Amino acid sequence: MTGTPPPDPPALQQASRALWLATLSLMAAFMQTQAPAHRYLMARRIARNFETLRQQDCFPDDCRRRFARLGSRWQAQADRLQGRPPASALQRLLQGLHLR
Repeated sequence: MTGTPPPDPPALQQASRALWLATLSLMAAFMQTQAPAHRYLMARRIARNFETLRQQDCFPDDCRRRFARLGSRWQAQADRLQGRPPASALQRLLQGLHLR
């Protein structure tokens, strides 16, 4: 049984860049939205997008590290919007080590 072939690198690069642009649009929409539930859902989506972008080899390592930090910040924002307490310094340190 033959599956679909893996995407070629240029197509993956285009898709990754499109995801980056969509994430920027979501960030702008987040700033304009006042409804807490919508802001929470947007923050979660933005964090997931950054996690996906962090995994893409088409971006340089320093860019991927920035995506990881931004993803962590947006996840923390989503947690705050959901009423979760902020992560302790130790939790942030451990998470930072995990992302490297």
